[in-house]
Amino acid sequence: MIDTFSEDDVLVVTLKNGKTNPINTEMLSALNEIVRGADQNPSPKGIVLTGEGKFFSSGFDLPIFLGFQNKDEAVAFLEFEEAVLLNLFSCRKPVVSAINGHCAAGGLIYSMAADYRIAKDHPKIKIGMSEIKIGLPLTIAQHEVMRFGLDGNRKFRDVLFFGEMIDVYQAREKGIIDEVVSDEALVDRAVSIVSSWIDTPNRPFMRIKELLRQDTAARIRDKLADKQWHEGLDCFFDDDVRQTLEFVQASMQ
Repeated sequence: MIDTFSEDDVLVVTLKNGKTNPINTEMLSALNEIVRGADQNPSPKGIVLTGEGKFFSSGFDLPIFLGFQNKDEAVAFLEFEEAVLLNLFSCRKPVVSAINGHCAAGGLIYSMAADYRIAKDHPKIKIGMSEIKIGLPLTIAQHEVMRFGLDGNRKFRDVLFFGEMIDVYQAREKGIIDEVVSDEALVDRAVSIVSSWIDTPNRPFMRIKELLRQDTAARIRDKLADKQWHEGLDCFFDDDVRQTLEFVQASMQ
């Protein structure tokens, strides 16, 4: 589900799951271990997150959502997912998303947890959040990570409420991504950013990042500790939502 290789002591993590690289439990577990390793050891310098093929990631693996038999199962999965997302967001080392293809829904959320986002220069790549059209709100960490990454409530509103899929050039204009580069340069550029940020005396990047993100991370932890957010998970058992999820899943096969 995840392939890795090292370039200049930067760990390049490739999401690899079928045609669209949907995020599942196995992938989340592997990503969590990678982040923990980066936090606890001098090496690697940081992480580049990318995908295989024509997708960065289409989002969460929809059979997981459709397979929930009750609310307890939804809570169990999303509590784990929220912990992984928070760990990625709080990673002490630089994390750069190298968006190689379509990046939607949960895929965009996880790319937003990074410190910097670079997309491949291709007119057909689409980036955006479609949750509002499916009938799904965001969970606590997802909401906070997206708002932080978009750097403003107005941008957050436009991306989440309109639910549009836009090209990489529009995404750059809207501040969803930071750069657009050629396919050949994508990973190398991401690696070079990680190295340039961390290869300085005493690695002050890590303390600067911690201070920058600590208020958002603390807010996520506090809100997750308040189990009221579980009430919003009833959406997975709404008939209209399930029918929409089934339609989307069928269209992607």
